[in-house]
Amino acid sequence: MFLTRQVDKIPNKTRILVETCAVGLTAGVAAVGFQVGIDRLSGLIYGQARWPSPGAFLVGSLVAICVGALLTGFLLNQLCPEAAGSGIPQLKLAFWKDFGNTPPRIAVVKFVAGVVGIGGGLSLGREGPSAQIGGNLGSTVAGVLGVSKQGRRSAVAAGAAAALAAAFNAPLAAVAFVLEEILEDLNSRFLGPVLLAGVIGAFTVHALIGPEPAFRLPRIDEPTWRAYLLIPLASVLAAAIGIGFQGTTLALRSRMRKVTLLPDSTKPVFGALITWVLGMAALAFTGRLGVFGTGYGDLSHALQEGMIWKVAGLLLVAKWAATVACYGSGGCGGIFSPCLFFGAMSGTMLTGLFGPVLALTDSDRVLVAAGGMSACLGAVVQAPVTAILIIFEMTHQFSLVPGLMLAGLLNQVVARRLARESFYETALLQDGHRMVHIIPPRDLKSWQNLPVSAIARFDPVVIASLEPDDLRDAMRYPYSRFPVVEDGRLTGILNRAEIQIALDRGAAPKAGAAYDVRPWQVIREIQNLLIESEDGIVVVTDREN
Repeated sequence: MFLTRQVDKIPNKTRILVETCAVGLTAGVAAVGFQVGIDRLSGLIYGQARWPSPGAFLVGSLVAICVGALLTGFLLNQLCPEAAGSGIPQLKLAFWKDFGNTPPRIAVVKFVAGVVGIGGGLSLGREGPSAQIGGNLGSTVAGVLGVSKQGRRSAVAAGAAAALAAAFNAPLAAVAFVLEEILEDLNSRFLGPVLLAGVIGAFTVHALIGPEPAFRLPRIDEPTWRAYLLIPLASVLAAAIGIGFQGTTLALRSRMRKVTLLPDSTKPVFGALITWVLGMAALAFTGRLGVFGTGYGDLSHALQEGMIWKVAGLLLVAKWAATVACYGSGGCGGIFSPCLFFGAMSGTMLTGLFGPVLALTDSDRVLVAAGGMSACLGAVVQAPVTAILIIFEMTHQFSLVPGLMLAGLLNQVVARRLARESFYETALLQDGHRMVHIIPPRDLKSWQNLPVSAIARFDPVVIASLEPDDLRDAMRYPYSRFPVVEDGRLTGILNRAEIQIALDRGAAPKAGAAYDVRPWQVIREIQNLLIESEDGIVVVTDREN
């Protein structure tokens, strides 16, 4: 309370600056701690030299990955379901639907579940979880500083940018991703706080770890024209692999939710077992452990020293299948790292196949692999600017930019033909959330003069009858209120708690009164009805109700 009172005395612009600095520092430190925790646990388990024998390593790694998956499942299903998956869809949901307000427990559960899951070997990335942790901490810090629950969007965006900048050691890419994917506006009014927080996140990781990026690309000379013959093929292949990954993963995610034979807390073990089998098979044939965890070690090796095309192809297939299993079964981790891995191995495989024919140089090889990385990530998240900047910031080499831009163009062509929405948008739709981005006018009079149709949702989930099957079908969606429309006419409103009680008792629920308005009425005319309504909503109907 004392801190809040002191902050209240600070002028508004200074207050925003103080808030952004506090959010950026907190999120940056958390992201660094998250990275260190994953790396330390992964090194402890998968450092084969630490084990007395190959047999002990086999048994120990199996126990570790399964225990990590079980603990992850328990944390996500018993303590905080909002911390599941990559975290980016939840972050978008919090920004657009909850004004940036998120419960503080998300960061704690996400941190612990991510460390034990990814560090234990689940084939997932740490960048998406880092962004969710940073965004959640941003909301929490803003609350401590006295920001209302309706005013925390800036803090969430800033926290996500700082955490991503620290996770990738790439502040420009972090800022671009937040603007491009979460805010969906490169000219957002939150640009200032996002930029400042990204810089603070980068400074934080430099101070605590050093200037090293998440993975290393070698310094290269100017690529030859022959590399540009392979860039289109590598980009299309990597983008198609990414879109295939998106569709398969989300299909498995949907099916696993319908499986009732296993408790939800144990489902991540399915992904753990698949990953362990594929990871050990890949180790036996290639000597590589990149299927486990983020895979950044093998990714750096492929970029710096190259790989035999057969090894790259085998790692690509194994990592792809393991990541599908881990994410689809309800693990806690992101898709950034896997997508970069898929793209790099696609490019490396092609340069291994066509390198002798085209006489490719080492610079050509790196450019094709980098183009594949940019193409796969850009296609899946549909954020081409971010995908280009990530690779460029890792190298600071302008010679890569033309190839990356070509890959960015081609991956968007493939993505728009094969997938309507990005991975994150599709996951939200699968959960019943259709994002509606309403940006209100800046003054009250303009807002009040808007027609109600400007802010109405025209595809609500309605209850057509009070039969148990119809009620259960409505409960699949995440909403708290449902209009009841019988014989084409609005008859009332049901809330979620009343439906659940009715289903438990086997009785028909009683719908409450519904306030209805017409599409052409302005907000000024209906605002009192919103206040009077016990459910806090009004229903837009035609003249016949």
